[in-house]
Amino acid sequence: MGKDSAFYKDKKKTQMVKFRELLTELPQPAVDFLYSKEVNTQLSTRIQCAYDLLTFFKFLIDKNPTLANRKIKEFNCDDLSLIRSEDIMEYQRFLELNIDIGDYHENGNKGIARRMAPLRGMYKYLIAHKYIKEDPTSLVPLPKLKKDKNIIRMNSYEVRAVLNAIKNGSDSMSDRQKKFADKTKYRDLAILTLMLNTGIRVSECNGLDIADVNLKDDSFVIVRKGGGQDVLYFGDAVHEAISDYLNLERNHIIPRDGQEAALFLSLQGKRISIDAIENLVKKYSRIAVPNKKITPHKLRSTYGTALYRETGDIRLVADVLGHENINTTIDYYAAIEDEHKRQARNAVDFNRENKL
Repeated sequence: MGKDSAFYKDKKKTQMVKFRELLTELPQPAVDFLYSKEVNTQLSTRIQCAYDLLTFFKFLIDKNPTLANRKIKEFNCDDLSLIRSEDIMEYQRFLELNIDIGDYHENGNKGIARRMAPLRGMYKYLIAHKYIKEDPTSLVPLPKLKKDKNIIRMNSYEVRAVLNAIKNGSDSMSDRQKKFADKTKYRDLAILTLMLNTGIRVSECNGLDIADVNLKDDSFVIVRKGGGQDVLYFGDAVHEAISDYLNLERNHIIPRDGQEAALFLSLQGKRISIDAIENLVKKYSRIAVPNKKITPHKLRSTYGTALYRETGDIRLVADVLGHENINTTIDYYAAIEDEHKRQARNAVDFNRENKL
């Protein structure tokens, strides 16, 4: 149950193996830096940092003639001291559109800033421990990130349209597509109803076991992004959707070995994957809300905005959504504030008769 379930134990074990594999490919300065982050960062974050640092070292070998014959494991602090701010700027430009094993990866300003963060962190670590004297990343400005107030979310009509698309299908579906959708109708409806009415992350939904859900007191246990455990509560709509799914679909599926505990199963009897949840959200939202690009995170934004609109309690929104930093929650608050500003435009009209 929760973080003690077999699913999360296996997930952590898999991540640990991957992290150790990546460490064997990196040079010692990078390894030391990543170990220094153990206390304050999640394992999944350190894995992503390791990938980003590998990309940097591969770039140096490929693009810097003086390092062309070096192996990544051979890089030391003296080598990193030779890197100039011009090299860092070239790497940052490379990240805009980099080619990795034949695939093109295009990064916007946000993506570039994220992938530069581990490199800047490594140099700060080396400076702090006096392994090197200069930090070439400090002279390179990061791309400017614009705060987007127009977070994509759905209104009540659009939410109902998405749920109705699951219940009733669509004229745009072929007979084959409708037949296939009918097989997972109750599962898909339960997943979207749960996400729209509780704001949970797609990873939190993917990790749910049957034992995590208590229909007697309408609560469920989730494992947050950082590995912590939390209890959330749901209303009648979620209770009905999950009950229907369990009684009309889930109890008639024979799970694969080792998959018996999972709440949401694929037609193959396996725990539904994150990709599968993302795809079903996109499938039904394209039918019902074709003018908006809806993802699982947009369902979360929809819930967060609606909850703040109803309660006016920003700390409650932060707590329910599992935001460690309340500034993250301000995004939802800002959207409501913008609505209030729009309403204010007609609040005062000196041409109206004074009824006082």
